Amino acid sequence: MSCPKLFGAPNNNTGLTEAECAPAFDGFAPPTYDEAFLEALGAAELVDAPAAPAADPYAEAWTTYVAGVCAVVWASSERYRLETFADEEAAAAAGAAVTHRGGCGLCSSLADLAVYIRAPDLAEPVRACSLAHLTGTMEEHVACLREIGFTEPCAAIWYWNSKHTQAACFSLCIAALNDPSHEADGSLNACVQCDEDESSDVFKEVARRTRRSSGLPSALCRPCETVYPLVHAYPRPTVDAAAGSTSPQALALVCCLVVRRWLRA
Repeated sequence: MSCPKLFGAPNNNTGLTEAECAPAFDGFAPPTYDEAFLEALGAAELVDAPAAPAADPYAEAWTTYVAGVCAVVWASSERYRLETFADEEAAAAAGAAVTHRGGCGLCSSLADLAVYIRAPDLAEPVRACSLAHLTGTMEEHVACLREIGFTEPCAAIWYWNSKHTQAACFSLCIAALNDPSHEADGSLNACVQCDEDESSDVFKEVARRTRRSSGLPSALCRPCETVYPLVHAYPRPTVDAAAGSTSPQALALVCCLVVRRWLRA
């Protein structure tokens, strides 16, 4: 894998330029997803959606990472469920479309994917909710996160992540409030690094979907070896399976699998 730059979409808050950070590496460049695609993601109904955590996940001991991939399995043209598969080949064999690396979790829905694509810099709106509700109720804080577009379960883990980082990194983050996210050498600033050290492991285990696990660039620039190169495509089921013909969905999944293998070669 060739990684001359970090992977990301730098903006005015990043502290790096496209000379150090770019949304492409080693032959992989995520496409631009148009608004019609994003609206279709948000409109699809998730069957058996996960419940928001009833208690603080950071109070538990998380030691097990669920490997594999999370994939979309259509129940109808408008409804889908999420399922964890051992690997891409197993997902393709089941007619499922991979949506991120790792098992499915609280932020794995297509609606949350649409939020991640629309907002490469989620740090700003999430931090705004945290600052606005430092002393407010959980319900008020989660409602603020829901306005960003997150589903209820995903908003809940973002809330608990924010509260944990607030407790563990408050002084560092107040000091760095107006600083860019990266230092000149590409490292993260003290606040972001503290969040990474203190809060990210539980967040990734509970939320499961992150920009890196979904092949999406963000305003935080990351080493390319931590990014899962994925092009998002979720063809709806067809009705010609009974006739014995190969559906466009199956063809698309095979095509995507071939492309993924080529990217890893």
